[in-house]
Amino acid sequence: MVENAQFSAQFFHPKYWLIWLGVGFMRLTQLLPLRAQMKLGQGIGRLAMAIAGSRVNTAKCNIALCFPEMSQAEQQQLLTRNFEETGKAIFDIANAWWWSDERIQRHMTIKGREHVEQTLAAGQGVILFAVHCLPLEMGARIFGQFQPGIGVYRPHNNPLMEYLQVKGRLRSNKGLVPKRDLRQMVRSLRNPDVIWYTADQDFGRSSAVFIPFFAVPEAATITGATTLAKLGKAKVLPFIVVRNEDDKGYTIEIQAPLEDFPGENELEDAKRGNRIIEEIIERSPAQYMWLHRRFKTRPNKDDPSLYR
Repeated sequence: MVENAQFSAQFFHPKYWLIWLGVGFMRLTQLLPLRAQMKLGQGIGRLAMAIAGSRVNTAKCNIALCFPEMSQAEQQQLLTRNFEETGKAIFDIANAWWWSDERIQRHMTIKGREHVEQTLAAGQGVILFAVHCLPLEMGARIFGQFQPGIGVYRPHNNPLMEYLQVKGRLRSNKGLVPKRDLRQMVRSLRNPDVIWYTADQDFGRSSAVFIPFFAVPEAATITGATTLAKLGKAKVLPFIVVRNEDDKGYTIEIQAPLEDFPGENELEDAKRGNRIIEEIIERSPAQYMWLHRRFKTRPNKDDPSLYR
């Protein structure tokens, strides 16, 4: 488990100067009120939409595949809003890493914390069943205001970026566990403790089942929630975070533990998980990470790509 961020003198090397320049700019934006940050982020998102051709195509295809009932105009409106929200998410991350606890608390609303407290008090670990929504980083920081847990993350290939993300995420977590370290996750849950878990992205064919996700009948979906809940003797609690419509703050909601989960069939568990993911996304579809190639793995290797 990673419990501290290791600074290195190598970070002063010129190859990292551009990153430090970006860090300096983002630290300056901490002087702005939240709504001003969001207005700036909205503009950055629109600029990104104008130049990020392949990512625009990915998001456009995902939205069309998931919401075929929408008209083209409605799909385009959602696409535009999604890029605006993506630009805002840059500041969500910066704020989550650098805001003081006092400033976090001025902009947060928490619902359902009693479900976490009751589960831990009963001696069971908590699996926060989340999705890759754009303000997720801020959601973790807000959650850490009352119950710091264990973050599950993907280590960054760039050493400086790894240092920055570990240092930032330890503001709200006791420690971080690489996403492939199942043994440490199970150990943490049996402690008992809280860990984050997401199952809404395409992680390839290995250990995946092909089940419905929105209007796509066969989407590659991992079944790790069942494994973690069984091995960790833990409860699964749906976790939701949204940036409020007025851009003045954030709301997180932790729902009651899922009943009869895990069940007798991991396939049915995964289907149930996808339905929960859909419900969470539908709370604020523009704030979901549609830029990920969610349907890149096809049921048969020879099937044509869904990304035209």
